Amino acid sequence: MLGDVSGLEKIYIVCGYTDMRKSIDGLCTVIEDQLKMDPSSSALFLFCGRRRDRIKALFREPDGFVLI
Repeated sequence: MLGDVSGLEKIYIVCGYTDMRKSIDGLCTVIEDQLKMDPSSSALFLFCGRRRDRIKALFREPDGFVLI
C-alpha cells in the first residue's frame, strides 16, 4: 500500500536544514553523504526546511521510493 509506514523499523530525523527543492535523488544523496546510511534501508527519513514550516519524508517500498 502506498504510504504504509507500519513496516518500517526506524525513523531518522535529519539534523540541520535541507533544501526543500531536492527530490528523491537529492535526498538520497543527503542520506548517503551526511548520515553515511543506505537510503534503501527499512527506515523513514524526515527532512526539515530552513523556515521550519514543512517537512519531507522519504522511505523505500518494494517498488520504489516514496516522497511525502
